Amino acid sequence: MTFKSSLKYVTLLALPLAAMTTFSSTAAAFEPEGKVECIAPSDPGGGWDFTCRSVGNVLQELDLVSGNVQTINMAGAGGGVAYGHTISKRAGDEELLVAASTATTTRLAQGQFPDMTADMVNWIGALGADYGIIAVSADSEYDDLNELMDALKEDPRSVKFAGGSAKGGWDHLKVLIAAQAAEVENLPRIAYLSYNNGGEALTQVIGGHVEAFTGDITEAQGFMESGDLKVLAVLSEERLPGDLSDIPTAREQGIDALGPNWRGFYMPADISDEAKQYWVDAMDTIYASDEWKNVMQQNGLMPFHMSAGEFETFVKEQIKDIEQLSTDIGLIQ
Repeated sequence: MTFKSSLKYVTLLALPLAAMTTFSSTAAAFEPEGKVECIAPSDPGGGWDFTCRSVGNVLQELDLVSGNVQTINMAGAGGGVAYGHTISKRAGDEELLVAASTATTTRLAQGQFPDMTADMVNWIGALGADYGIIAVSADSEYDDLNELMDALKEDPRSVKFAGGSAKGGWDHLKVLIAAQAAEVENLPRIAYLSYNNGGEALTQVIGGHVEAFTGDITEAQGFMESGDLKVLAVLSEERLPGDLSDIPTAREQGIDALGPNWRGFYMPADISDEAKQYWVDAMDTIYASDEWKNVMQQNGLMPFHMSAGEFETFVKEQIKDIEQLSTDIGLIQ
């Protein structure tokens, strides 16, 4: 089984970056004043950190905020610390954004945020999809994905994977999805080491402490450009565009594994309708801007955008899909 259920949403919404409507009249009653905070539920260097910092820069460039956008790093529990903080401490805060992704819905699906559900926050919008990769250090003995999977078939413990999500989280799931598609047995025995972010996980792989990396393409580009990292496969339907087009997909290596990771935001509960609409419209404006198109192109993000009610529906459907996937491969009972 591959992760096709949620992928269909990414595929359907991978539309051209068309012009979008700007702010609606309902948002006119609210404008952010002073500093806006963006919580990245990780240490610096990971995908959530990238989401906050890159979107924060574009918000300022487009004059959608009057002050600065400050990134607050709040690592812990695979995003659970930030989720709990938003629910318990920041209700009604109309100038707080929190970075989210498929990793967020994964933890919610697996019940890893105790007593917390998707209904406890406001889902604002998604601004792109970041595809998963499996990579090794440049001097690794593995030259393609099949060689790595063959090693796992002989001994599931022979290759240790490092990722920026908690055990059972989205980075871990990507390895299991690929291994299952490659007909590796004893999937729960595959060794996975959890780090606070993708940058820290990559450092362990480059340093020779762990054999392989599982994460997203945006996290790896610095190490790719320096020549320290060898990407064995990208978990996308087709090769990525531009400078990333030389990376083979898992599919073209005979392994039908897909791993899209949307990038977006939620906000606290109990905010006004006007504030919510302002931020929904802001996300539409960012997505349609040349500034954001450049960010996407430079970082390997693929088109993916939805907002407000549509996004909330998508999140809840994806949680159901991941719950089923996690059950199928033995991560939850």
